[in-house]
Order: sequence, then C-alpha cells, then structure tokens
Amino acid sequence: MIEITFDVARVSTALNRLISSVENPQPILRLIGEKLMESTKNRFDSSTAPDGSRWKPNAMATHIGHAGKYGGSFRKDGKLSAKGAGRVMGKKPLIGESGALSGGISYRLVGNSVEIGSGMQYAAIHQFGGKAGRGRKVTIVARPFLGLSANDEQQIESLVLEGITRALRG
Repeated sequence: MIEITFDVARVSTALNRLISSVENPQPILRLIGEKLMESTKNRFDSSTAPDGSRWKPNAMATHIGHAGKYGGSFRKDGKLSAKGAGRVMGKKPLIGESGALSGGISYRLVGNSVEIGSGMQYAAIHQFGGKAGRGRKVTIVARPFLGLSANDEQQIESLVLEGITRALRG
C-alpha cells in the first residue's frame, strides 16, 4: 500500500498570503504606478502616443520661437544660422525649457486603483488637442502621452503574476 501525506497547513498558509495580497494590493499597485510613470515619461523622448503612433511635429512658429530664445540662431539676413537649424532640429514636441510637463508626470493610489497624470494646467490641451490662447485662436494638435500601450499592459500583467507568485511562495 502507498501512503501519501498532504501538508494542509503549508497550503493554507500560502492561500492566506495570497488572500492578504489581494485584500491589500497597494504594494503591487505602487509597482504598477512606477512602471506607468516611467513609460509615460519615455513617450516624451520618443515623441509617441501610447498606441505607438508618432506625435505631429512642432509647428513652424514653435520652431522659430524656440530658436529665437538663443543668440546666434539667425543670420543678419533673417535666415536660420547653422546653430539655429541645430536648435530647430533638436526641438521635440511637448518638451519645453523647464521640462515641467514630462517632469510633472506622477501617479497616485486611489482605493484599489492607480491614477497617472500631470498636475500641469495645460496637460489636457496637449493630450486631447483643441483651441487655446487669447480668443482661442490657436489650434493645438493632440499629442497623447497618457494611456496604456500594449507593452504597459504586458508589464502590468507580469507585475501582478509576480506578486501572486511571491505571495504563494512566501
């Protein structure tokens, strides 16, 4: 006769750890918030939306205004100098002098969820696009930076699975 012994206490302990991690998901939510914050900030470097599409380039007025902030950007005949052209070529959409929009991306835990966003007053107009300025005469094109990419979804799933595995193993 074969005898099999099953340690119910060990399984029960693992299940209790799993239940505890589900009842208190804050540690996993913090990891998710950090990953999403990093992913969102990286979109400013790549100039891409969460769906992978490229942001529209800056308007000519934006480039001229940016170049005009620096001496040596224009020749005497009013044309861009080599330095000015370099500045124009290096100017990425949504990245200003202060870096406040990309630098202001943060997350917070609300109940059993994560919210990610920017506290900058002008964040929404850049996310969704629309009319801005005096008399709403300037059209701002949408350059979505908030949202989940396919990679974000995979990373969230991995973080949750890792959390479940850690809870079960102790």
